[in-house]
Amino acid sequence: MSVAGSFQGALEYFPCRYGKSRLLFRGPKRALDGRYVAFLGGAETFGRFVESPFPALVERALVERALDDAGIPLPCVNLGVINAGIDLYIGDPAVLNLAARADLCVIQVMGAQNMSNRFYGVHPRRNDRFLRASDRLQQLFPEVDFTEFHFTLHMLGRLREISEERFAEVTAELRLAWVARMKHLLTLLGGRAVVLWAAGHTPPETHVNALSPAPLFIERGMIEALRPRAAALLDRPLSAGSLQAGTEGMIFADFEAAAAAEALSPAAHEEIAAALTPALSELLTREE
Repeated sequence: MSVAGSFQGALEYFPCRYGKSRLLFRGPKRALDGRYVAFLGGAETFGRFVESPFPALVERALVERALDDAGIPLPCVNLGVINAGIDLYIGDPAVLNLAARADLCVIQVMGAQNMSNRFYGVHPRRNDRFLRASDRLQQLFPEVDFTEFHFTLHMLGRLREISEERFAEVTAELRLAWVARMKHLLTLLGGRAVVLWAAGHTPPETHVNALSPAPLFIERGMIEALRPRAAALLDRPLSAGSLQAGTEGMIFADFEAAAAAEALSPAAHEEIAAALTPALSELLTREE
């Protein structure tokens, strides 16, 4: 999808690029010649339909704290991309370099479905796009014609309908790949990353092989496995009030109403920013 608000009533996202990356990010474009905090993630980080997503709210709060302490406020760079998976960041050297140069990064926990693995491959920039099934997956599901699929969720939903037992083999691989990929990303960032859980439920204690709620196929043990390589883990769930706020305060065109109803509300973004700000302030203070 285009991130520009080019339709009447739609929100203007001021799309921009950084460096040599081919990806479009939410603007306005920020200066990156000094210190900054980078935010990586999916639609929640991007802030679809929300005028002030949590990266912008955190920046505002950090500016206020810096002025109170006579410090220098740090810009917060929103590198969130709708439908992003971990592959989008690891596979883009320009964006990875931006993240590595940041004082701190915030990485939203993204689902395990939108990344390449031993069963299937996804598009390197549009990670929700299914590209191909491996020989291994074709052997596991010989009755499936994989050429009919264009999106990972469509393909995974069909596999689950055919056989939950065989589908569980796929999700087990996704979990292993997700942990390995996240550990690699955190290592590349030198331990200067906060892992953020941005959902209305706590990370499940056991395997959940359903196609909802997001982030898909992630459980607590997977998050805990990242703790030694992360600066902090924030896994407090969003409140019922913010989840039930609906589309109040959102900006969208009429044809976007269904998608807006599934997005995080402005109240949810405010909750995330309120949890992130003190954690980031403490970590930034330690580094000074």
